[in-house]
Amino acid sequence: MAVLTSSRPGKVPRPPEQHPRRVGYSQRLGRWDVKLSPYLYISPFFVFFALVGAFPLVYTAYVAVHEWNLLGGQGEFVGLQNFADVLAQPVFWKSVGNTFSIFALSAIPQLALAVTIAALLDQNLRAATFWRMGVLVPYVVAPVAVSMIFGRMFADQYGLINALLGVVGLDPVGWHSDRFASHLAIATMVNFRWTGYNALILLAAMQAVPRELYEAAVIDGAGRLRQFFSVTIPQIRATMVFVVITATIGGMQIFDEVRMFDAMGLGGPSKNWMTTVLYLYDVAWGNQKNFGRAAAVAWLLFLLIVLIGLINFFLTTRISTAGDDRPAVSRRRTNAVIARARARAAGQGGALRRAAPDRGSGTSSAPNPPAEPSERREHR
Repeated sequence: MAVLTSSRPGKVPRPPEQHPRRVGYSQRLGRWDVKLSPYLYISPFFVFFALVGAFPLVYTAYVAVHEWNLLGGQGEFVGLQNFADVLAQPVFWKSVGNTFSIFALSAIPQLALAVTIAALLDQNLRAATFWRMGVLVPYVVAPVAVSMIFGRMFADQYGLINALLGVVGLDPVGWHSDRFASHLAIATMVNFRWTGYNALILLAAMQAVPRELYEAAVIDGAGRLRQFFSVTIPQIRATMVFVVITATIGGMQIFDEVRMFDAMGLGGPSKNWMTTVLYLYDVAWGNQKNFGRAAAVAWLLFLLIVLIGLINFFLTTRISTAGDDRPAVSRRRTNAVIARARARAAGQGGALRRAAPDRGSGTSSAPNPPAEPSERREHR
């Protein structure tokens, strides 16, 4: 007798309820480490910038809108009166003109000399490290020492430069009495100190240029000068923009050279070489001792540097990207062209060697047929 069983499956027992596992302290610490550690790594820069950059800038703006004296301390709120007083001073505008003049006489020759020195150091020189360290020596010398040495060299009566001019039959130059001559002497000091530093920056950019570009230029028949202007200069344009912007910022803040150019350190008898930073120093610590007005000068100089930097950035960027509308040639295509040219040159060289006359018989010999492959091969 058959026994019928139900086709319905029985009840499946439920798995025991699993309570969510508590996240341990070490796991939470690991999550915090992943999320917060990047901010901790970069926080020292922002803390340092806030202490030495942002806070002095904000505090200088606060001082600029108050009557602030060195002896009397903080006075009443005067608004923009300090700015109006500074802009009404003819000495301020003369200092701005002197700053621009010295900057123009130093920045343009400095960039040209830096590019030239970097190109020379980029060659295969003996003791290359020695020469690269040598161009950086003027930068590590104290600016005060450089200013004192050049101040003696450009002395009006017993200076070395005037003595050399007298040897060649030229009249002595009043380096401290003539305005343009004093600017030229100070610009020479600036160029002496900063040219080597900028040359090393440009040298690093030149060494990063792909060598395949120079090989392609050689195959096209370009000489050294053509390679420099058609390959090197376009490849280091971004670095040149950086050098120009940093030179602009540094040139607008020149102080040590003009301060130590003469014994008085006040920009000359007629303020012929007084720069804006030296004028700021004179207002704060000179006869006026007016910190409020000096803070106004500092903020005007800051705004002027920002304006000149933006103009400089847009001009140099426009110049550097002037030729970028041409169709670009990829590196893969350049390598393919180089490989085909090398193979063509190797094939022509082999054909010339096979067609060379036999020196022993003196007659032209036909190219030897290729050797028959050996039927027996050695077993490995």
